[in-house]
Amino acid sequence: MDHFEVFGLPRRLGIDAAELQRKFYELSRRGHPDFHQGAPPERQAEILEASARLNAAYRALRDPIARIEYLVRLEEGRDTREGATVKPKAPPELLEEMFEIQEALQDAQASNEPGGLAPGARETLGARRERLLARYGEEEARLCGPLSEAWDASEPAERAGVIVAFKESLAVRAYLRTVIDDIDEAVGEAREGYVSHRRH
Repeated sequence: MDHFEVFGLPRRLGIDAAELQRKFYELSRRGHPDFHQGAPPERQAEILEASARLNAAYRALRDPIARIEYLVRLEEGRDTREGATVKPKAPPELLEEMFEIQEALQDAQASNEPGGLAPGARETLGARRERLLARYGEEEARLCGPLSEAWDASEPAERAGVIVAFKESLAVRAYLRTVIDDIDEAVGEAREGYVSHRRH
């Protein structure tokens, strides 16, 4: 049973968040393990499994981006984020810009200036970060707007093309997030007491 089926939903991305939450609470109350403590052990195990499945389904479907990532995995027959047969490539112009920013980061960090960054580097990197954050927001809006709408309106024969578009957009978003995190870390390390929040 996939996450959409847990909630009795079709594989659509346009989900009413309030209705999803209402259904989650309803199903949680009905199948909560505490209400079935007198059941035989095998029934208790089934209830625990169903409760875990419900929680996982809600986590995946309540967030629009997580929902898209899950749908892509589901359509490709994958259970996890790993294992995609074709890795999408970032657009060449984005890669070129990412390389330029990585070089700027290396130059800024290579300076022996007090505080760790070359003069003016913090401002330059900050301006680049703002542009990248704007592009990141645009990519998320594209995923949750036009691409999600295209999926919901598509016929089965058209869906492979929409999945490819999702994967490309998710790849661009991931590249942007990585470089934004790199800038945050470089600028943050120059501040006393900085603690990195990078996800490994």
